[in-house]
Amino acid sequence: MKLSNFNFELPKELLAEHPSENRDESRLMVIHRDTGKIEHRMFKDMIDYFDEGDVMVLNNTKVFPARLYGNKEKTGARIEVFLLRELNEEQRLWDVLVDPARKIRIGNKLYFGDDETLVAEVIDNTTSRGRTLRFLYDGAYLDFRRKLRELGETPLPKYIKREVEPEDENRYQTIYAKHEGAVAAPTAGLHFSKHLLKRLEIKGVDFAELTLHVGLGTFNPVEVEDLSKHKMDSEEMFIDEKAAEIVNNAKAKKRRICAVGTTAMRGLESAVSSKQTLNTYEGWTNKFIFPPYDFSIANAMITNFHLPKSTLLMMVSAFMGHDLMNKAYKEAILESYKFYSYGDAMLIL
Repeated sequence: MKLSNFNFELPKELLAEHPSENRDESRLMVIHRDTGKIEHRMFKDMIDYFDEGDVMVLNNTKVFPARLYGNKEKTGARIEVFLLRELNEEQRLWDVLVDPARKIRIGNKLYFGDDETLVAEVIDNTTSRGRTLRFLYDGAYLDFRRKLRELGETPLPKYIKREVEPEDENRYQTIYAKHEGAVAAPTAGLHFSKHLLKRLEIKGVDFAELTLHVGLGTFNPVEVEDLSKHKMDSEEMFIDEKAAEIVNNAKAKKRRICAVGTTAMRGLESAVSSKQTLNTYEGWTNKFIFPPYDFSIANAMITNFHLPKSTLLMMVSAFMGHDLMNKAYKEAILESYKFYSYGDAMLIL
């Protein structure tokens, strides 16, 4: 498979700027891999395809408000700072992206907030847009993190051109988010409401939670035609004994195991034992899944509609088959499904 196999024309009006009014009332395309049948439903109808003993694997990472705006010393130029990851808690070092990058050099200081009580110094250039910042803040560490949270805003994807709105803080977060560390939401999970989760629970569906802190690297463009030469950024992930036990019991009983999102699927496939069961895991993964690929754990998947040439689209192709994926995406465009983070969903069975 080559990069050009994953290109298609996506009308701009199909990129979702806002989420659906109610989480579980987005549209749902259901794809049956065995027959090639495609159904058009509402997301809350997904419950019809699951029974007692089936398992939903959820990524419980929590998005933190990673986008800040500061002013450069002397010139006062407005600089966007996107927090990627904390490098050193004690020294308050962070790996960040800055925009516009050409204005930011080692030694520059940036001032944040109206009172400018938070200051950061650039101590290293990592990439063309990447910098290492040392935050200069005298208060306790928890106060510092609180300050970052106050000054930061919800890191909506760049394709959303509108200003961040109050509802985004809630809607760009799954209702089961627990462990802060992601700079982008695991968007397939955004469709679940508390009511739908309760209905699934009453029906006897089990839930296994893993944590994979989504980084911006997931959305990095693939720039090589030969996919085997593309390298994914590493993302931190955790799978505990309880989650592994729930998944392995369901696998032994040949139940349906549904990965909710590409990040949940990557997490599962990063922790497969030699016996094709799920291991506990604590570490990092840079797993890149593209066709052909044999999946070991999940036999169903919920995912959003992805952009052309994206690594997410490649994983979906590997899971549902390339021809069927092309057919489904053509139908999605024809039927005006909404794409990307706030878009509609598909259930692949």
